[in-house]
Amino acid sequence: MLEKFGLPYRTHMIGLYSGTMATDMEPLAPARLVPALRLPDGTVVGESLAMAETLAERHPEAGLWPTDPAARATARWLCAEMVAGFTLLRDQCPMQLQCCWQGFRPTSETRADLQRIETLWTHARSISGAATGPLFGTYSLADVFYTPVAARIIGYGLPVSAANHAYCLELLSDITVRQWRAMGKTVSYDPFPYPQDLPASDWPIGGTSSARAVDTGPSINAACPYSGKPVSDYLVLDGKIWGFCNAFCRDKTVADPAAWPKFIQMAGGVNDS
Repeated sequence: MLEKFGLPYRTHMIGLYSGTMATDMEPLAPARLVPALRLPDGTVVGESLAMAETLAERHPEAGLWPTDPAARATARWLCAEMVAGFTLLRDQCPMQLQCCWQGFRPTSETRADLQRIETLWTHARSISGAATGPLFGTYSLADVFYTPVAARIIGYGLPVSAANHAYCLELLSDITVRQWRAMGKTVSYDPFPYPQDLPASDWPIGGTSSARAVDTGPSINAACPYSGKPVSDYLVLDGKIWGFCNAFCRDKTVADPAAWPKFIQMAGGVNDS
């Protein structure tokens, strides 16, 4: 929500799988789940839908909700049902951005959730008149809220119509989502939190990177493309070494070089695989 609509923010990471979550969340009490939002005046807002409404109220110029009243009401409905529903889909298919599982078999209950999702998407398009692209013609909070659903559909190879499969890929191809995924990949867990005894294929958008971290330079560039600070961490791509001001800047670029316009501009283009 914040990145896509150009709202200023700072991110603080919570140790969801490291055993520190309760301690990390203490400054945000009584919020107990992620994400949680702290406003500039110190007010804490938990739950995604409350965050969405608060941001839309504070930033009407950003256009988080559709402008048409019928579309706006429908978008609110879809977001509320996404937050409160689809529990069987969530349980069987935890969201992950690592890979695409091959041969996954959804239960009948998960298929029923998928059918409901497709019904809602069809209804949204009947209201907006948008046959393709964002559900309400212009990107809105409805597309934000259904991006994790799209990740489940693509990551587990779940059965949906060709048109809705294309919509899912469009959501996941958004540069903001690619960056979100790349930053997530800077952290790894052993064991992987959501294992499947199935073969896996690469993530379809930015899933194969030929970049790799290296220990030493020298690099072609002296300043980090993101911060402008002197470089200290390095990657190699297409036989060239590039430098960054810290390991996080390097590792998010290693994960998906083509997701970062400032790096692409510095490197003179990147093969987007």
